[in-house]
Amino acid sequence: MKFLGLNAIFHDPAAALVVDGHVVAAAEEERFSRRKHGKRPVPFSAWELPEQAAAWCLEQAGLKPEDLDAVAYSYDPALVRPGQKGLDERWEDLRTTYAHRAPAFLATALPGLDPAQVRYVPHHVAHAASAGLAAPYRNSAVLVCDGRGEAVSHLAGHYRDGELTVLATQELPHSLGLMYEEVTEHLGFMRSSDEYKVMALASYGEPRFLGELRELIYATGDGGFRVEPVDWGGYAKALGKGEAWSADHADLAASVQKRLEEVLLDLARWLHERTGERYLTMAGGVALNCVANTRLLAEGPFEEIWVQPAAGDSGTALGGALHLAHAFGEPAAPMPGADLGRGWTDEELAAWLDVARVPYERPRDLAAAVAAELAADRIIAWFQGRSEYGPRALGRRSLLAHPGRADNTERLNDVKGREQFRPIAPMVLAERAGEIFERGPMPSPYMLFVHDVRPEWRERIPAVVHVDGTARIQTVDRADHPLMARTLEEFEARTGIPVVVNTSLNTAGRPMVDDPRDALECFGSAPVDVLVLGPYLIRRGQVFAS
Repeated sequence: MKFLGLNAIFHDPAAALVVDGHVVAAAEEERFSRRKHGKRPVPFSAWELPEQAAAWCLEQAGLKPEDLDAVAYSYDPALVRPGQKGLDERWEDLRTTYAHRAPAFLATALPGLDPAQVRYVPHHVAHAASAGLAAPYRNSAVLVCDGRGEAVSHLAGHYRDGELTVLATQELPHSLGLMYEEVTEHLGFMRSSDEYKVMALASYGEPRFLGELRELIYATGDGGFRVEPVDWGGYAKALGKGEAWSADHADLAASVQKRLEEVLLDLARWLHERTGERYLTMAGGVALNCVANTRLLAEGPFEEIWVQPAAGDSGTALGGALHLAHAFGEPAAPMPGADLGRGWTDEELAAWLDVARVPYERPRDLAAAVAAELAADRIIAWFQGRSEYGPRALGRRSLLAHPGRADNTERLNDVKGREQFRPIAPMVLAERAGEIFERGPMPSPYMLFVHDVRPEWRERIPAVVHVDGTARIQTVDRADHPLMARTLEEFEARTGIPVVVNTSLNTAGRPMVDDPRDALECFGSAPVDVLVLGPYLIRRGQVFAS
């Protein structure tokens, strides 16, 4: 059976296709439209249909809209509660009206689709399914926490043999995700987009406002929590775009981050008491907070934690499709990995380069050639295989650099045009990770936890060591990433360092590079030394000298 899942209500519009219980394709609309998070400069932008992503998912499987057994829409307007405290009724009415009409909109966007095939899946149930049904465990506790859904901001549940039992939810307006969004905006960043910047800034501060925040943000002992109104200006003045942050701002970020971690620990302990499960699966935007995830694993009651790599709203497309597959009697297979997006053959990539009239070479040993460039301290734009689903670059659409040069942190942040307090991440072979990093799960293929860098390695790989001595690592499995594994080995042979810098292939305000045109445009506009496009290597000096 064939199920298409769609997210098209808040932000990060996306599509995912599940066939016979297996995830076949998944992609965010931003990778096609080039509008980050699917946002336009108007309020209605968040309701963008993932038309291009959906059409591509079907094309990838050789399907037409009429071949689908059902379509999941990850928002159920019947669950909206009119006049709910703290919400703007005007926008709720518009959002609900839009959702009610979504089947007709979809039938227009995907000719041949029967509107009656569209099924509404509650937002947090879709989040839960994206974790509990996609995880490598048959049974697990599941924790969902984000900004908001139809009427709640949180779900705690239990998956057994594919069946979800909801144990607790938290009604709006209380929301840990919206609270974090408010702080994000107060600190001069974009809400529903830049929350990870607050997490990074927190490492530079001290949680000196934590005591006061504990009085306002707290778990209630029944699986829920409260977030009372907070006067953020009482802790640090609001920052305008481009204004410099101070110690007060870093301390506020640190205090909010610590309080988030503490409340999540309380929720996890309550959930463990109710389920007794060894495994916790997580989704929702808050689950992208890798610092909180690490503390949950270190201090919480669960033996293992699995976070779905597209844990934000884009992941509800996957969860919606998996939820319908199970509802129709199709057992869901574990998610095969995050490389679920578009890919191109070697011949197609060569055709792109020929059309662009770009001089290129095809090294006999690409891994060795790239390692030599990295060892010479050149920045590599790396484009390989199918693109990643979710916000993390995982070795398919990455910028690579030498981790042993401390100034590469500043250099890469300049390349990307972003704040200098932002860390960059290390990539390491799974079997070597324990030699260099400690604390945190291993393997860690999705960059959703942080690890302490062992003291003896901190001076050897300074570019990837954050101010607090941690790093958000990606472990590389040889079977999944054979070319990257060989590149890491070749780099170590030249430098003695089994680690390479990995950050997303994009510049500030732009979505991650997805197709060859994106890669060529990024290479042409950013100070990157080498572009590796599939098996082909393009040198900046040769391109701009020709």
